[in-house]
Amino acid sequence: MHIRHTFKTAITGLTANRSRTALTILGIVIGITAIMIVMSLGDGAQGLILGQIQGIGAKTVIVAPGRQPTGPTDLASLFSDSLKQREFEELQKKTNVPTLVRLEPLVFGSESISYKSETYRPTILGATRHIMTIYDITISDGRSLDDDDVKSNADVAVIGWKIKDKLFGAENAVGEKIRIKGRNFRIIGVMPKKGQLSFFNFDEAVLIPYTTAQQYVFGIKYFHRFIGEAESEAQIERTKTDIEKTLRSLHDITDPEKDDFFVETQAGAMAQVATITSVLTLFLAAVAAISLLVGGVGIMNIMLVSVTERTREIGLRKAIGAKNSDILTQFLLEATLLTSVGGVVGIALGALFSFGLAVVLSSVLATSWPFAFPVGAAFLGLGVAAAVGLVFGIYPAKQAAKKSPIEALRYE
Repeated sequence: MHIRHTFKTAITGLTANRSRTALTILGIVIGITAIMIVMSLGDGAQGLILGQIQGIGAKTVIVAPGRQPTGPTDLASLFSDSLKQREFEELQKKTNVPTLVRLEPLVFGSESISYKSETYRPTILGATRHIMTIYDITISDGRSLDDDDVKSNADVAVIGWKIKDKLFGAENAVGEKIRIKGRNFRIIGVMPKKGQLSFFNFDEAVLIPYTTAQQYVFGIKYFHRFIGEAESEAQIERTKTDIEKTLRSLHDITDPEKDDFFVETQAGAMAQVATITSVLTLFLAAVAAISLLVGGVGIMNIMLVSVTERTREIGLRKAIGAKNSDILTQFLLEATLLTSVGGVVGIALGALFSFGLAVVLSSVLATSWPFAFPVGAAFLGLGVAAAVGLVFGIYPAKQAAKKSPIEALRYE
């Protein structure tokens, strides 16, 4: 039988019962849509995180206390106090790390601030004026921190635009005072809208001298991070190695496995994030793909019902010359058409819902959540949908092809 005629026959068979055909396709549509959404959001999340990491520059190295986490049991080590003033001073010496341009000490935490009757709970960042250079932030109103503020443990603060909007509205915030941990801090500057940069949302941050943060806000004598900048991207690995050697020497560590600190570069962090998000996305996509199997079983069930209902049709076609292969091809084509149409509709709906979710997440999270159309997932979805149609359509098609024309014509 000509393939064109077989195709027309398959279309006629599917459109004879439109409601049943639509419900059968629905299982495939749901499965493909779920896979598309998961893959799109996974790619978007990866793009967002990598963009934030890149936001602090490719020449940046981050020194953190404790052992680098490789599992849940290592999380407690992040609260180590292994980075103190001694380490800060030694790392700044050119004899120890000659390729390091600058080193920024950082302490941070969440504390409530108040202005008159209004309260807010932002992130408190203790740093120096160089933090603005590293994160490429300019002051929209007032001034930034300076070296004298750090040396004198000054009670001054630079606030993010969201805090300014929440506490002061349209009023001028510079010169006003906010209370943090019972102390009055004079606002000297306001940061413009920047959103999430690296691990901090500067729109909801209060920047104060690190000396003030250590002594009066957090009550600590150590640092949570050092953020360094190498001379060039080519010097990143050498800078990292020199930092590690200096800290090991200070802490009398001979075995790298016993390090009480870890050094991260942007390349390393990006590779780590990309691996984690890719694995997580694939895992969630695999879970979503289970619905495709359910849809496949549904297709096989409906095709078996269709074969039974069309027994006389099969017998008549065989009586006028149709071969077993023609009947087999027809029912396989019907099953494949069902899943392929479901795949196309699922891809379209998945892209539409993913775009909508990207818009919603951008609004809710106050960040630019990128929409990503996973081309690979779309082609994979179509291929898997067609394969499901073939696999789950073979048995009903064989059952139809095996029917005797005489017995089929007698079927009531």
